[in-house]
Amino acid sequence: MRQIKKLLTVTLVSLTVLAGCSLPGLSSSSGDGIAITSMTTTESQIVSHMSRLMIEHYSEGEIEPVMINNLGSSTIQHNAMLSGDAQISGVRYTGTDLTGVLNQEPESDPVTAMEQTQEIFDQEFDMKFYDSYGFDNTYAFMVTRETAEEYNLETTSDLAEYTDEFAVGVDTSWFNRPGDGYPAFQEAYGFSFGNIRAMQISLVYEALSTGSLDLALGYTTDGRIPAYDLVVLEDDLQFFPPYDASPFATHAVIEEYPVIDEALSRLTDTISTETMQNLNYRADEEGIEPALVAEEFLEEHNYFEEEGE
Repeated sequence: MRQIKKLLTVTLVSLTVLAGCSLPGLSSSSGDGIAITSMTTTESQIVSHMSRLMIEHYSEGEIEPVMINNLGSSTIQHNAMLSGDAQISGVRYTGTDLTGVLNQEPESDPVTAMEQTQEIFDQEFDMKFYDSYGFDNTYAFMVTRETAEEYNLETTSDLAEYTDEFAVGVDTSWFNRPGDGYPAFQEAYGFSFGNIRAMQISLVYEALSTGSLDLALGYTTDGRIPAYDLVVLEDDLQFFPPYDASPFATHAVIEEYPVIDEALSRLTDTISTETMQNLNYRADEEGIEPALVAEEFLEEHNYFEEEGE
């Protein structure tokens, strides 16, 4: 029995070591050991490949980062960077990192949220949260174009008149979430919906387009917004926290390779929310690989070589 236990222990240790050795980013084909993390979303995949391609371009191929794909959250990305398995994240969001990784209160002002996020990462973790790519992937209520025109809807406050008339679908995780969920929304806007259901957010867009819903809560950069010709209503009371998207890196890697800082900085304010919707659409609806979507976008803009000259 002891021999069996010993054999199992040795096997488990060996598998752990092998798994550790196989982690992407621990050995790079370029010899630099630089890795970029991305999450499971199409958006994260696209902009992470942009970061990789910008670094390759501006280092003239001397740095070829490897990708660590399909990480589940910003916290997992952060842990990968703390452990040294990665040095760069292709995209991080102010609202997510501020309340999640940094354990701060939600902040509705986008400028303040960015300043707080950048300052804490710099001082406490020696990491750089860059200025935004230019898009904000936050929650927003949306309707079909026909509904917007019929009811003259432009802002979230405009919905107050139709709270008992509209069938509403919202993200399951948002429905009871404290801070910026439905309970706080009712308090901020002063109304609630008579017919509201919690559902998987991936289903709300098609439900809107088919008429099963009149109003839905979705993500502002989702590619299905242009696909279904949906209208995003302005959050006129700025209830939803900003989720400005930015590249992210350790100070150690950008000090060792200043060209990385140059490459990532050139992406500041180059991708609008509408542009990100269209990029997501190309991948999700047209079936183009995120890496190719990223490459074509950068080639179209000449890798932003004219910027910062």
